[in-house]
Amino acid sequence: MSANHTRILHREPSRDLPVAMSGDGPFVIDSAGKRYLDASGGAAVSCLGHSERRVIEAIKAQLDRLPYAHTGFFTNEPAEALADHLIERAPEGLGHVYFVSGGSEANETAMKLARQYFFERGETGRRHFIARRQSYHGNTIAALSVGGNAGRRAIYEPILLPASHIAPCFEYRHRRSDEASEEYGIRAADELEAEILRLGPETVIAFIAETVVGATAGAVPPAPGYFRRIREICDRYGVLLILDEVMSGMGRTGTLYGCEQDGIAPDILTCAKGLGAGYQPIGATILSERIFDTITGGSGAFQHGFTYIGHATAAAGALAVQRVIEEDGLLENCRLMGARLKERLGEAFASHPRIGDIRGRGLFIGVELVEDRETKKPFDPALRLHARIKAAAMEEGLMVYPAGGTVDGRAGDHVLVAPPFIIGEGHVGMIVEKLQRAVAAATAAAGIAA
Repeated sequence: MSANHTRILHREPSRDLPVAMSGDGPFVIDSAGKRYLDASGGAAVSCLGHSERRVIEAIKAQLDRLPYAHTGFFTNEPAEALADHLIERAPEGLGHVYFVSGGSEANETAMKLARQYFFERGETGRRHFIARRQSYHGNTIAALSVGGNAGRRAIYEPILLPASHIAPCFEYRHRRSDEASEEYGIRAADELEAEILRLGPETVIAFIAETVVGATAGAVPPAPGYFRRIREICDRYGVLLILDEVMSGMGRTGTLYGCEQDGIAPDILTCAKGLGAGYQPIGATILSERIFDTITGGSGAFQHGFTYIGHATAAAGALAVQRVIEEDGLLENCRLMGARLKERLGEAFASHPRIGDIRGRGLFIGVELVEDRETKKPFDPALRLHARIKAAAMEEGLMVYPAGGTVDGRAGDHVLVAPPFIIGEGHVGMIVEKLQRAVAAATAAAGIAA
């Protein structure tokens, strides 16, 4: 759609966008009939692709019964069933769910829930949140305040809430050559303890972190042992652990909850994108029994709410999504195809002088570009290499999720690859081949020697 012929304030109003008209499995089809292989799930959302009839029929059936009823008056069957489904499979200790409309709302809810928990306990001096640099937790003021994405924060800095930010656990960038992975993970985690002690343990509410870092740094998994040490530190000082799995959860990394692979359980876990797979807007804040019991046994009410929490149609769609994932064995396919995609990308770019790292878990993979592989020097941000790759990939009929500022919020380029869980070997080959061509075209256009 031409920028001159739309009434919508698009993300980049000066850029013309194709018009999405239909979906066919992992493909999006535009108004000209061009097919795009959705190798990023939009923004790691469309885990079932774009034409899953079982989900569509479940949504239509719920619309016929009851589209929506406000939760100040009613609960509803699909929301209750979805809550049961999630809690029956959740990490130990997580016992209740608060449904919202997306990831930003889920993290906003988590922060307010954490504060109220301590308020109910009489620990009213707890006011600080600690997060990490090179993280992202959403676009509300509170979520943006704890986020460490410098680019998204920049113009809003004067109105953001105070929050502490420690170093990310980013092995490719920050592990010393004389350190084992486990040693680095412990060193990175120990920054949390230092910051808690600096602020005063009695003043800290929670530490919030993405289980696997998403769009800001490009599918960065934690080093071995990192989150086990983080859990120990939080327990030592009575600080809550909030894990943001908005992007990395709901099967994206090969297990329903990403933290299953780290052997820990948080006090609060947030999820969204893959929860509803894009068929309806939905997110969730999952909380421990301890937090639930403290609030219900205290004031008896959570001082928070949004109009569309527990939306019946959204919950029906999300429940159908989760059932399809189980019925079709898609977590296993996510693990298998994720391993295959990572392997094929490694083979394709093994000798490429501009590919520094290929990382991730499951179908959540980051490809980081560097000017020099030995020094890991990033490209000049003025080249906007990530944007060039996105445009070149779209020309190839490939949707990927590139971003800049990978290293420090300013410099660095990566490509996030997060295709639907339904892909097969043929799609893996298409993704790799098209991405190779897109990287070649983008680097050539930027005047970068191959």
